[in-house]
Formats: sequence, C-alpha cells, structure tokens
Amino acid sequence: MAGNIAIGIQDFSTIIQGNYFYIDKTPFIKEWWDCGDSATLITRPRRFGKTLTMSMVEQFFSIDYAGRSDLFEHLAIWKEEKYRNLQGTYPVISLSFANIKEPTYELTRQKICQLLSKLYTEHVYILESGILRGSDITFFQRMLTTSENMNDVDATLALYQLSSFLYQYYGKKKVIILLDEYDTPIQEAFVDGYWDQLVCFTRSLFNSTFKTNPWLERGIMTGITRVSRESIFSDLNNLKVVTTTSDEYATAFGFTEEEVFDALDRFQVGEEKEKVKLWYDGFIFGNHKDIYNPWSILNFIDTKTFQAFWANTSANSLVGKLIREAGHSIKEQFELLLHGESIRSVIDEQIVYNQLNGSERAIWSMLLASGYLKVLHYEKYDEIPEGTQPKYELALTNLEVNLMFQNMIHAWFDDAEQEYNDFINALLENDVDAMNEYMNGVALRTFSSFDTGKQPSVSKPEKFYHGFVLGLLVDLQDHYYLTSNRESGFGRYDVMIEPKQPAERDAYIIEFKVFNARREKNLEDTVETALAQIREKKYVENLVERGISKEHIHCYAFAFEGKTVLIESAADHPQNAEN
Repeated sequence: MAGNIAIGIQDFSTIIQGNYFYIDKTPFIKEWWDCGDSATLITRPRRFGKTLTMSMVEQFFSIDYAGRSDLFEHLAIWKEEKYRNLQGTYPVISLSFANIKEPTYELTRQKICQLLSKLYTEHVYILESGILRGSDITFFQRMLTTSENMNDVDATLALYQLSSFLYQYYGKKKVIILLDEYDTPIQEAFVDGYWDQLVCFTRSLFNSTFKTNPWLERGIMTGITRVSRESIFSDLNNLKVVTTTSDEYATAFGFTEEEVFDALDRFQVGEEKEKVKLWYDGFIFGNHKDIYNPWSILNFIDTKTFQAFWANTSANSLVGKLIREAGHSIKEQFELLLHGESIRSVIDEQIVYNQLNGSERAIWSMLLASGYLKVLHYEKYDEIPEGTQPKYELALTNLEVNLMFQNMIHAWFDDAEQEYNDFINALLENDVDAMNEYMNGVALRTFSSFDTGKQPSVSKPEKFYHGFVLGLLVDLQDHYYLTSNRESGFGRYDVMIEPKQPAERDAYIIEFKVFNARREKNLEDTVETALAQIREKKYVENLVERGISKEHIHCYAFAFEGKTVLIESAADHPQNAEN
C-alpha cells in the first residue's frame, strides 16, 4: 500500500482503514495455520512488528471481526478461498505483557492479575448469558472483583478457565490464544532481582494455558528471547519454538531488502539505498539475510534523516547491565566489536537468565537474540571434532547498533562527564598533574557503576579499567587507533593509543596496576612496577616499527588502591624510561 507513513500504530485495522503505508505480511497467517502447531513461540528483536502481527492474526480469526473482509480483501491471504472461509470464525483471547515493567515481584504479579481481570470484564457477556453453572459462575465473579488480591490458583488458571467459558458460549468452538511480549516481565525480573519468584508463577500460568488446555485450538507467544525450557517451559513439550536462526517465518517479521528498496523508491529517497543499507541492514533470520528493522526504516522515510531510531526506543537496561558488569574477557571482545571486527563464540538460543552474570556464551546469546549481534558464519557439527560445540562468528548488526553502544558507554561516565573530558584533554596534552586530578574524580564518581554483587569494583577495579578503555575508544576513535591487551615486544600492554596521522599527534601507552600490599609499600611502588613492566617488556616496539619516534611516545602508569588513583609518566622516572 502506498499511503502515508504512520509511526507507532500497532493496530492492524487502524493501518488498513487509514490507508497508511503497509507491507503485506498476511502470508504469515497461511504459513502458521498450515504448520498445524498447537503452541508456537516466535522470538524476534523489539520493534520488528510482533505486536502488529498479533493484531493482524487476531482480527483475521476473531469472531469479533466476522465479516470484515474489507481489512484483508486487497492482501495476499485473501487470494485463496480456504483462508477467506476462516476469517472471523474463532473465539480469540489476546493479551500483551509489553507494559509490565515493574521493579518488584508484587507489582508485576498485580499488573498481570489486572490484565487477567480486564479480560473477564471484556467477556462479561458470557456470565450475563446464563450458560454458566455453579462454581463456574463463582470463579467468573471472583475474576471480575478481586484483581488486587487474586490468589495464585485463580490467576494461573484464568486463561484456562476463560477458554472453557468461550468454548461453551460459542457452541464448542475451540479458542485461539495470543500472548504478545511474554518475556518483558521476565527480563525486568532478572534486572531487578525477583527472577525466581516470577518463574514459578509464569510456569504455572503458561502450563495451564498452552499445555493442559483442552479448549485450545492454537496459540502463539511472541518475545525477544527464548527462555530456557528448564525455567518456565519445562512442561510444554508441545511448544514449537522459532528463533532468529530458524527458517520458519524468516520474512514475516521485519522488511526484506527488496521491500525496503521499493519503499525508498516510492517515497523518492531511492538515492539513499546504500547509506540505508549501512545504517540499518544486517539482521539475519534463518538463512535469510538482509532483513531490516521496520521501525528504523519507517522513521527514516518519515524524517529523511539518519539516526539511531531503533536503538533509542528503550533504556536497554539489560544489555547495559550485562556489558557493564561483565568480566575483562567480554569487554575485550566487545572492544573488537566496536572496532568493526568479529568474535567467535558458542551460542545457546535457550537463554538461561541465572547464567547471565558470568557466562560468556549466555551473554553473547542474549545479545544475538536481542538483535545487537548478527551471525556471519557458523560451524556445522560435521565440520568440527566430535564432542565439541559449534562456534558462531558474530559482529555488531549495523552502524545504528554501533552508535547505540557508543552512547551507552558515554552514559557510564555521565556522573563524571566533566572530569572525564578534562582527563582526555590532559592526557593528550601530557599534563600529568591534571591527569591525576581529573582521573581521581572519574574513579570516585563511576566505580559504583561497575559494581557486581558480592565483589564490588572498589576492591576489584579491573571492570572499571575495561569500561574506561571502551570510553577512550569511543572518544578518541576519530583520530586514534585504540587497542588493549594486545601483544607488543615481549608482553601484552593494557592500552595503546596510536595516532591515525603520526605526523600530527603523539602516541600513548597505558599500564594499569592494582596496589598489592604483600609486594608494595604504597602506590608509588605500584607505579614503579608498572613503568618497569613497560620498559622491560618493550611495549613501544610496535609503535617504533610503524615509524613513530620514541620522543613522540608517552608511557603512563595508572596505580589503583580502592578509589584512589596515582598516575605517573615514564618521562619523570628516568630509570624506567625507554632506551
């Protein structure tokens, strides 16, 4: 359809009746119905049309939309009589957990109960019809009046019982159940620390709704992640799971490149195709490459400007938490990703939330499922030694995602923004006194951002170091190559800052050391140890080999004790200066 762009509309009928721009995704209905799966879980990153698709499915099948051929008659699904005859023939229960983002289990449970009670209010005509008897009447009435103090038994049976009531009311017609964004409260529970409580509740709810429900015709759940079967799907052995690496429904969510380029031509911005591809291409579903995020494309066509539209649609609280609190290995690999390089990791598409605090596999799997990473290549089992797991080659999805992460890293230093900026300037001006003043301010204000549970960064500042390195990368990348923990000379330096134009700028080497009370008397000793390591390991050799003279290479030692930092230059310690 060639109508105007409408941003943020997630109701199918509103788009069709308003003649707004719409790319026909009704073939999904045919593909899903022909599969015959009892319960289907489809995972896609946010803003990929999951809610609009669920609205489309509801309005195609729901009895409430019987006779609404006007919504579909110009779309692909209407070409076959078989599907025309299905329109408006099933009772449908549709609900969404998208707005359940509460800080506590109690508030989350209460909001779910309110949604369940609202469904009963919408279907109160069943109670008023007089078809219910005895305990069914009592249950229905409780659901109408007790949302704030609903007990677990009633709450977890609510959809099961409503399916029964609809089945009775519509003459033994089974029910289609649609649950959108099922994992939103689950992600919030992990971030806010009530994961175990919510798992028990949702496991019972999902089991009664999608597994032991004799009145269920078909069901669809959508979300960003596939939560591990052991967590909430342990009893749902009838669940068909479709992830980002599955071939099913590969083009049903998101726009294909052909669809995007056609839209750009239609709205007279076809000359921007290559730049649009750089910014927004990169998503891969199954074997289908060049999938674009609809939210970004629609916003670009509407504004005619290149921005990080998709990446800025939420606080990204979970992904920020994972990277900020990750160990040095993950931060080092993340540095490679920001440089445009790729990494290799085993991937497990069943997200185990209680492993996200330390497992590299779990973290990269979460970032892949959420759309921040793409798979460039993956090993097949017949290509690797028996008993080993295949590895995936991963990269940041596109420029939009890269910019989002740069903004996220900047935000880590927001509390000390002025000190951080002043430190960068002092570093480039080789002002050691100013570097000490400003770096102590940065450390004091930002160490707590890198705390992780029982071992806060005050005692283990390595997490801060690597976050700091990522910050340097973002701020200096226009004029410098920044690398960390790479080989040079006879060892591995912590940070190397190499100018892209050596004739115009100096180079810098930084070595971090934590005060060790068993070996050193004070921070001055720690500084001496770090400077001696730079000299003995000949860290400057790589820079010299690339044509940078030693007088334009500045070596610094950063010594940490708690939140106190001491920075000194090799130039002020002749015994440790390079010969």
